[in-house]
Amino acid sequence: MLILPPPVWALIYLAAAYGASRLFDWRAIADLKIAPLGIALVVLGAGLTFWAIGLFRREGTEIMPNSPANKRLVITGPFRFTRNPMYLGLVTATLGIAFWNGLIPYFAVPVLVILTTNSVHIPFEEAKMRRQFGAEYDDYCRRVRRWI
Repeated sequence: MLILPPPVWALIYLAAAYGASRLFDWRAIADLKIAPLGIALVVLGAGLTFWAIGLFRREGTEIMPNSPANKRLVITGPFRFTRNPMYLGLVTATLGIAFWNGLIPYFAVPVLVILTTNSVHIPFEEAKMRRQFGAEYDDYCRRVRRWI
């Protein structure tokens, strides 16, 4: 699962949700369709993700979660509040997509993104960062939560 980065998994899950929503009539739950909230969450999630990516680029460190090493420990910007702002942004954006269209299968997508990142990608990255940055990373983990 590490071969594919979390955004690719999110796209796979979104495609599966689309397929499931086409196979069955989900119109009965149209009350979940709150397009303005959905759009706001997509914008918020994308903004958070791109802010974090911009900081990584500015610091000259790797963005790909399966990279063998990172050049710098980035702890500024959104990293002051969450150790995983890119993943939090991805979850927020997929939740926005779910509210945007209001169909039940789409509400599984952010849950699946959390499960995938929390059980596969984040443990790999945390072990890598701990090996690279040692006590500095441990101190950061004590100060900043994994998600929010």
